Amino acid sequence: MKKSSTPIIKHIPDFLDYCEVEKGLSDKTQLNYSRYLQKFIQWLKNTKKDNHLPHELTAEDIWAYRLYLSRYADKKGHSLKKVTQNYYLIALRALLGYFIAKDVVSIPPDKIALPKDAKREKTVKFLNLDQVEKLLLAPDTKTAQGLRDRAILESLFSTGLRIAELVALNREQLTNVKDKKDLEIGIIGKGSHPRTVYFSERAFSWIKKYLEARQDKEKPLFIHFRAREDSDSRLTPRSIERLVKKYSVLAGIPIFTTPHTLRHSYATDLLNQGVDLRSIQEFLGHQNIVTTQIYTHVTNKRLRDIHRQFHSGKKLKE
Repeated sequence: MKKSSTPIIKHIPDFLDYCEVEKGLSDKTQLNYSRYLQKFIQWLKNTKKDNHLPHELTAEDIWAYRLYLSRYADKKGHSLKKVTQNYYLIALRALLGYFIAKDVVSIPPDKIALPKDAKREKTVKFLNLDQVEKLLLAPDTKTAQGLRDRAILESLFSTGLRIAELVALNREQLTNVKDKKDLEIGIIGKGSHPRTVYFSERAFSWIKKYLEARQDKEKPLFIHFRAREDSDSRLTPRSIERLVKKYSVLAGIPIFTTPHTLRHSYATDLLNQGVDLRSIQEFLGHQNIVTTQIYTHVTNKRLRDIHRQFHSGKKLKE
């Protein structure tokens, strides 16, 4: 381990490069780390510690920064939620982890304990099959745009793709294989991790109908029909979000519905059909099974009802 003569602030660009190259983190995660560390930089400047070297950061400094986050208020008087404070601390802890990885002397990352009340359980919002059906039937498939939107909705529910993964699809990935009932393709998912995704016969049939209605030779699978010739025709994540919201309103289903809701619905449906958690982890492209375990509580009530109905304990004499 060596002491660095470079101030903490000037290490941050190298830390972000490390996140990309060595950790393989997504652009969004890198962006979040950069944004959350800006507040730490501001705190260092406010406390005249912007020239602090990594080994000069102390446990007292960490405590002072936590107090700063706890007492922080913006111009409108809004304070930071506990969960948001958690994100700032996670980013700082990642920076300290980078120092350790690069053999730079600094305070250990585990000296930053996360607030207990910030460790809230994620809640999963999903649609039941009746609601999914209403959503899928909402587009007007008499138009090319309606066919596209139906193909998008069917693909989201059939594959569990993340919105960025869906947007990145190119038409050649699906047109190269024409006779499979269940089409499978390889993608590069979150964190640059490759995985296989599977399209049902139903979803693939709508994609084929949509592609047959296209008169262009554009590379993207899902395009914006009104795009100018000099602009990118590929639909953006925001466009996908808007069309899902539009059809959720038309279908009369919950207003919380987003593309990610369909991913949750896909995983929940598999779980309800008896698919094991490890398989669902593979389908979703989760690197850690802990991430997939957010779905387990969804079926708790169903399992409880099955237990009550079939467990033989109630038949035993007391």
